[in-house]
Amino acid sequence: MNSILGISAFYHDSAACILKDGEIVAAAQEERFTRKKHDPNYPHNAIEFVLNYANLKLNEVDQIVFFEKPFLKFERLLETYVAFAPRGFVSFAKAMPLWIKEKLFQKNFLFNKLKEHDKNYKSDKNIFFSDHHLSHAASAFFPSPFKEAVILTADGVGEWATTTIAVGKDNHLEIKKEIHFPHSLGLLYSAFTYYTGFKVNSGEYKLMGLAPYGTPMYEDKIKQLIDIKDDGTFRLDQRYFNYATGLTMTNRKFDVLFGQKPRNPQNEKITQFHMDIAASIQKVTEDIMINLAKSIRNEFGIKNLCLAGGVALNCVANGKILQKKIFDNIWIQPAAGDAGGSLGAALALWYIDQGNKRSVNPNDDMKGSYLGNEFNQDEIEKNLKSIGANFETFKYEELIDKTAEFLSNEKAIGWFQGRMEFGPRALGARSILGDPRSDKMQKNLNLKVKYRESFRPFAPSVLREDLSEWFDMNVDSPYMLLVANINSKKKMEMTSEQKKLFGIDKLNIKRSEIPAVTHVDYSARIQTVTRNNNNRYYDLISKFNEKTGCPVIVNTSFNVRGEPIVNTPTDAFNCFMGTELDYLIIGNCILDKKKQDQSLKKDYITEFELD
Repeated sequence: MNSILGISAFYHDSAACILKDGEIVAAAQEERFTRKKHDPNYPHNAIEFVLNYANLKLNEVDQIVFFEKPFLKFERLLETYVAFAPRGFVSFAKAMPLWIKEKLFQKNFLFNKLKEHDKNYKSDKNIFFSDHHLSHAASAFFPSPFKEAVILTADGVGEWATTTIAVGKDNHLEIKKEIHFPHSLGLLYSAFTYYTGFKVNSGEYKLMGLAPYGTPMYEDKIKQLIDIKDDGTFRLDQRYFNYATGLTMTNRKFDVLFGQKPRNPQNEKITQFHMDIAASIQKVTEDIMINLAKSIRNEFGIKNLCLAGGVALNCVANGKILQKKIFDNIWIQPAAGDAGGSLGAALALWYIDQGNKRSVNPNDDMKGSYLGNEFNQDEIEKNLKSIGANFETFKYEELIDKTAEFLSNEKAIGWFQGRMEFGPRALGARSILGDPRSDKMQKNLNLKVKYRESFRPFAPSVLREDLSEWFDMNVDSPYMLLVANINSKKKMEMTSEQKKLFGIDKLNIKRSEIPAVTHVDYSARIQTVTRNNNNRYYDLISKFNEKTGCPVIVNTSFNVRGEPIVNTPTDAFNCFMGTELDYLIIGNCILDKKKQDQSLKKDYITEFELD
């Protein structure tokens, strides 16, 4: 048996994964263990977890692979500073000490860190380094259900590449084309994330959620920043940006172009201006991704597309590519960001470097992305007793029935079952659930449970067999990475008066039979659920459907704003007691908020740094 440990770290979303004979056994992000969102540090806890899950000691692991090449990244930093000199000296002076101390000699740094896991680990001869974008591409292609595919990767920046096109066939994968730093679609989107007052590398999904409240009236101005060719390739005008050498994303010239300074989230509210800016950059991003998809379909003639990189988490753009029917089939890596780089590096080593044979799974090889921690019933009960929780244990059928009944009565449910998800989406293992038919559920969950902005949309989990009856889509979407519109039969058209409303005023308008998961533009970010990928979650939605005639439930991640998704029963109980969740369903245990010791309540509003 061959085992490979994959590691990604030191920028954001550090993670680890382990393969056994090419099979994905376990993977997790460091943030889930440290409770520090997007934790960029060496993933000590994640590595410990995957080793334990695979029943391996570090000295028994055959190869260890890091997701990018530090020397190439250092070369890019040096060349950038030289090219922009003397601008950027402050940024250069801040970056260099850390590079000289740790990052430049990463093999030695990793070796010393790895020894902390196992005193018998003696040699660094089995440490390898992958290319950042190759890791992304491999994470998208090798687990996919395709024998052959073209892979589009777009993110901020790896070593030099920001956008790459690769072709994969069987166990081969080769990058064919690249766009290089500082020309980056990911950094362009992050610049507008910064400009609208959200946190870079964290708040991009907020910008995407804000976009439907606005109109793309600044599209032409954005196109003054970026020269877009017909094939989707692009160049950014660096006179408007500060990210290459500075400590901010945009500069004064950028502010003058759009007529305002960046929003200060501490004391400035989101206005219609910010909504229109969000709509405009979302439209430009979608157009670029669509044009790239069209050009690579024409050039390579391959019918399957795989997507990876942070931009692949823009599920609205993904949905537009699907809608245009540019490719016959699309598959997106559920951990599309840097966390998934740990998995891609390991898969690239197994298939490309070692030449191992690949067999294609028609569903995919990600196991539903349920690759993280899990707890058996005994462990759950011991944990709950130790923290003073009051709970009742039920047989499976009764547990499902009671939970469905709670949901049908508009109760907010914390749902903790099976293995934790790998990637940023909760997929019915560490989820907060609600009734999509309630016109109060979106606002209540946002303000009373998630403690986040009221405009943020929620996703529907729907039984796969009922998908096309409720949504304008008929392809699998198990990882919540595709957006589609509500089926016209389920829509409630707005009145002429309602259509005149602007921005956030649209939020309280009931737009469909499932208003809690219907965004203001009648769209929804869909998760399809089958018995094959999550039996317990499937049974719950089926029982809810039995009781209500609705095969859809609200699914959002089990956390509050600024907190990573819960990992352990203790994390789940703390979040339950720090929010206005009504029930916590964990394993076969049901916890009623009214029956808990009130002295165990948590101050969750100030517990975590806002993202």
